[in-house]
Amino acid sequence: MDNMSMVTEFILMGFAGPWKLQILQDGIFLVIYLTALMGNGLIITITSLDPCLHTPMYFFIRNLSLFDICLISAVVPKTIVNSLTHSNYISFLGCVIQLFLVAFSATTELFLLTMMSIDRYAAICHPLHYEVIMNRGTCVQMVFFSCLTGGFLSMIHTAVTFTFSYCEIIEIHQFFCDIPQLLAISCSKNISVEIALLFINIVLGFCCFICIIISYTYIFSTVRKIPSTEGRSKAYSTCIPHLTVFILFLSTAFGAYLKPILASASFTDLILSAFYIMLPPSLNPIIYGLRNKAMKLGLQKLTTKFLPKENLFLFLQS
Repeated sequence: MDNMSMVTEFILMGFAGPWKLQILQDGIFLVIYLTALMGNGLIITITSLDPCLHTPMYFFIRNLSLFDICLISAVVPKTIVNSLTHSNYISFLGCVIQLFLVAFSATTELFLLTMMSIDRYAAICHPLHYEVIMNRGTCVQMVFFSCLTGGFLSMIHTAVTFTFSYCEIIEIHQFFCDIPQLLAISCSKNISVEIALLFINIVLGFCCFICIIISYTYIFSTVRKIPSTEGRSKAYSTCIPHLTVFILFLSTAFGAYLKPILASASFTDLILSAFYIMLPPSLNPIIYGLRNKAMKLGLQKLTTKFLPKENLFLFLQS
């Protein structure tokens, strides 16, 4: 790999602007990051400790939160540190690790969201056989398949991307190591392999999208047949959040990647990438947590367990 001897670091151009504007941007990024960290961490804790939430749906939500933390942590801390220290450099190895973690987290999340749609389909369309269809072994296999596929695809993307030569231009017009921008600065003439891999990823994304659309077509068709208004509302309350998360995640991801590979980066590309990296991880805890009665009850149990009512009352009085 000639590029390893020629390039030891890259420059992440990121968001250019006056110092005050960068401080404001760092503040916003930090708030979003801490919100995502605390929200997803809380979901992982509640769904792990509350036996009532040891169900397939919350098993998938717990794993989704884990990869949300991984996705946003791979990018945001480095971005904030670079901005505050006025150093936009990232080492070659650091770039490799960052690219792999972003690709791994994002791809695995895509498959997890698809598996969650299958879980909702089984729960609503086949309620009598739900426990048989979505048993613990099946759920573990589905998550394992998502992780294995995500890791395999990400490893191939990372390996192929960094076999290209990066000669003189080491400026990445992005705030993290992203495949399209790395291809744009490569001095290798033949990058068709990586473009083909990106195309395969896009096709997989559309396949997941079609799978979810088919699942929800059956789900909404079944929900409409439920006689009670309360039953329909309960079914919709478990499906709409998942559909919202998926549309949000897929639309921002496609917005970031469905553009000419070698086109020059723009401020819009940076914004789309920021949405893609930070919006789903920060909104998922709100969509799945604050709107969910079972999660609220789980939080209440957790609070009562570690902070009894009498202590809580004294704490509030003080």
